[in-house]
Amino acid sequence: MKNVLLIKEIYSEAFRNLGHTIVKSYFKVFSWFCLASFIIMLYAFVFRVLTGFAFD
Repeated sequence: MKNVLLIKEIYSEAFRNLGHTIVKSYFKVFSWFCLASFIIMLYAFVFRVLTGFAFD
């Protein structure tokens, strides 16, 4: 029983930091994607305004 608890503690400690790293990198990628999407949206809106698109 002591060995099982020791193995459980080793794995939980190893994956605790790994999960934090995965989540942190996921949010970095997601924030860059949102920023790029926002810039594309602004470009499209400004282009439509400058070319005289009728927003009806």
